[in-house]
Amino acid sequence: MPRRLFVAVAGALGAGYAGLLGYPVYRYLASPIETAALNAAVTEVTLPDAINLPRASALIFRFGTKPALLIHHEDDTWTCFSAVCTHLGCTVQYQAAQRRIFCACHGGVYDPATGKPVAGPPPKALTAFRVEIQDGKLTVHRT
Repeated sequence: MPRRLFVAVAGALGAGYAGLLGYPVYRYLASPIETAALNAAVTEVTLPDAINLPRASALIFRFGTKPALLIHHEDDTWTCFSAVCTHLGCTVQYQAAQRRIFCACHGGVYDPATGKPVAGPPPKALTAFRVEIQDGKLTVHRT
């Protein structure tokens, strides 16, 4: 193999390898800025089929770049919260049988009516969103 060809192939492989290592670092460093911009841009989400959600059940959906939890309570009221636990950022889930929002990572429990922590390590309440039903469509607004 001629020396020039070997140097060119080795240089191309080295550049490709550096790109493979550098891209995750770039995404890690750039993502907070992009995420903040996208989250700030999204102020409401319309969920036209969510109106059919049975009572005592919940729906997880994306609000910007983060998950949100929409709860249809047994008394036909609606609440919506960020589905990101305030302790370490795990995704929470609604447990209808226990009437609670639960974080399986460290046992955090939130009140499904207010989003306030009632047990476990969460330091503060889940971020609440405003739910509006109009013309048969359910819209969730950032408060």
